[in-house]
Amino acid sequence: MTNNTDQRPFRVLGMQQVAIGGTDKGRMKTLWVDMLGLTQTGTFQSERENVDEDILAMGQGAFKVEVDIMQPLDIDKKPAVHTTPLNHIGLWIDDLAAAVEWLTAQGVRFAPGGIRKGAAGYDICFLHPKSNDEFPIAGEGVLIELVQAPPEVIAALG
Repeated sequence: MTNNTDQRPFRVLGMQQVAIGGTDKGRMKTLWVDMLGLTQTGTFQSERENVDEDILAMGQGAFKVEVDIMQPLDIDKKPAVHTTPLNHIGLWIDDLAAAVEWLTAQGVRFAPGGIRKGAAGYDICFLHPKSNDEFPIAGEGVLIELVQAPPEVIAALG
């Protein structure tokens, strides 16, 4: 583990998403879409991730923030997207591969799965919410999604 934070090879550009878990996505949709006026832009289901998700949005362009409302496909299986109501936050990253390499070298723990396509089509990976002896830095109880920012977001926020 090194301590060269001045030589960080990436930047966090802004908030990409907030993911909220519960047992009834319909009730969450009533609040976020019907009451607060967010727009639904997609859906996502994954048996591997045990999630049934509606993708909502507020704002526009580089300032658009995704709000994912999620319920488990099977309430008795893991991962349990509903057990922490604020499931995770997503951060735009200008160079995801460089971020993962550098953060790993600093002792940051990542969740299993590596870099992969996320529900909205961007490359993603997750910082684990809990540290361990091998990787002493983690999300301190919060799952943090790092999201590769597309060129238009990098230009607007970079």
